[in-house]
Amino acid sequence: MTHATSAPRSSFMPMCIIALLFFIFGFVTWLNGALIPFLQVVCQLSDPQALMIASCFYFAYVVMALPMAMILEKVGYQYSMVLGLSIIALGLLGFIPAALLQEFWIFLLAQFVIGSGLTILQTAANPYVVNVGPTSSAAARIAIMGLLNKGAGILAPVLFTAWVLGGFSDINLTLINEMPAQQQQLQIESMAHQLITPYVGMAIALLILASGLSRFSLPDLALVASTENNEAYAGEANQGYIGKSTIWQFPQLVLGAIALFFYVGVEVIAGDTIGLYGASIGVANATTLTSYTMAFMVVGYILGLVCIPRFVSQSTALRLSATIGFVISIALLISSNEQSQISQLLWGWTGIATLPNSVALIALLGLANAMVWPTLWPLALAELGRFTAKGSAILIMGIAGGALMPLIYGHLAQSSSNQQAYWILLPGYLIIGFYAFYGYAMRNWNGKHEGQTPT
Repeated sequence: MTHATSAPRSSFMPMCIIALLFFIFGFVTWLNGALIPFLQVVCQLSDPQALMIASCFYFAYVVMALPMAMILEKVGYQYSMVLGLSIIALGLLGFIPAALLQEFWIFLLAQFVIGSGLTILQTAANPYVVNVGPTSSAAARIAIMGLLNKGAGILAPVLFTAWVLGGFSDINLTLINEMPAQQQQLQIESMAHQLITPYVGMAIALLILASGLSRFSLPDLALVASTENNEAYAGEANQGYIGKSTIWQFPQLVLGAIALFFYVGVEVIAGDTIGLYGASIGVANATTLTSYTMAFMVVGYILGLVCIPRFVSQSTALRLSATIGFVISIALLISSNEQSQISQLLWGWTGIATLPNSVALIALLGLANAMVWPTLWPLALAELGRFTAKGSAILIMGIAGGALMPLIYGHLAQSSSNQQAYWILLPGYLIIGFYAFYGYAMRNWNGKHEGQTPT
């Protein structure tokens, strides 16, 4: 087949575009980690209410995944990107009336619109990266994209704190509540208005990018490459999709979507609650704490690039991730808020501010989480053939874990304590572990492991 030799040359520019998109994914997504404690102050929210900021964002993936997949099939990869960027820009502009009125429901609506735009981008981008080359090295390709994604995640909270907070970096809900009513209202209005300029700037940048893409002649390679590669690999793997009529006949996909649901849940908890938790125990500059989690995710991606598939297989990396996440979660539940030996050992010698052990362990979850997404996608999409596009949409719907699990954490934090609420991580890592040790290799619901699965 001629596409086997031509694909590497023709896919360079699409991969550059995908790389830029993954940076945008990360920047917009991990702004939430700084936005949550900020809006908790501006809108006077409880922890469960504040975490709805993340939930509305991720809930969009559930509602919009299949409709966006249909749009993708109709208009193609390039114009889906243009549409997605435009929708994100629209959501960012929604922060203008939200900030002027300090109305929480408008912030939530804007978050849903942003999540909807990201849905169509993610639905196309992830299977493209998986199938543009050999499945055995798909995790490494996704890891490269993940470095850009999480690198943006490091920058986003820091830039948010610099652009938006300015002199408000030490303001928290407790201090706001202690102010006289008139001073409190002036402080809240001043903070809210600080959102407008940076969000307008981001919206303009995305609209310029969308306009440029609409005029650029970009080959619609993503879905073509996905179908061709999967059909080629399916031939080598006993044509696993032959004889199957629905997407639900693929256990590796369905169980993968369930595992992805819990993975996104634990990832969002680690990235988006660290600021709330830090603020609750008096850590300074709590809006920047997401950067610590993202930094450890970057370390994890680099390890994945070095080790997969050279030293460990994709399935082995997934098993290690689940195991490390489970162990760190147990340590988090019993760790100290007063001592800081962990951060002193890991980075105290660099001059970077140290953290209490409990906060440092939340950040370390980034290391455990880093290689779950890159390894789970190729394992779940293995041997789907012509079902790959729908399979991708099903996996994208698994991102709903980011909508539900943080809410559960918030209610647990309110009924017990912020630290003990992290027990919700344990079942998440157990289910990821089940998939890593057993579920990924299932090819029939009777439990049989058939075909040659990419590991």
